[in-house]
Amino acid sequence: MQRRAFFTTQLAALLATQTARAQPKSQTILLQTSPVAGFQYHKGEALWPRLAAGQPLTLVREPQNPYDQRAVRIEWRGCKIGYIPRLDNAAISQLLDRGQPLTAAIEKMQQSDNPWRRLRVAIRLAASG
Repeated sequence: MQRRAFFTTQLAALLATQTARAQPKSQTILLQTSPVAGFQYHKGEALWPRLAAGQPLTLVREPQNPYDQRAVRIEWRGCKIGYIPRLDNAAISQLLDRGQPLTAAIEKMQQSDNPWRRLRVAIRLAASG
């Protein structure tokens, strides 16, 4: 009976390995990390106690933004907390316009009087391996 259990375990492990190899693995590619522009002017300060590193964010294109036609708004749970900085948003806005699957998350939080140092976001491109 021990021999049967051994072979059953080995067969299950082999099948699991083959199944894992057959399924495409989903990966992400880090495109950039950026501070959040305008954090102090939007809901960022009010939401600060509820934010945490690793939390997902939503990127929303604002092509009609009167200050920047490449504007990319950053939202946390539907609340605007700021924007990708103007100097950093060219590639991100183009990828969003093309419908590329981008994800964003809070990378780092830091207490600081300088709003540009308070929050950093990581932006990733979903890719199949």
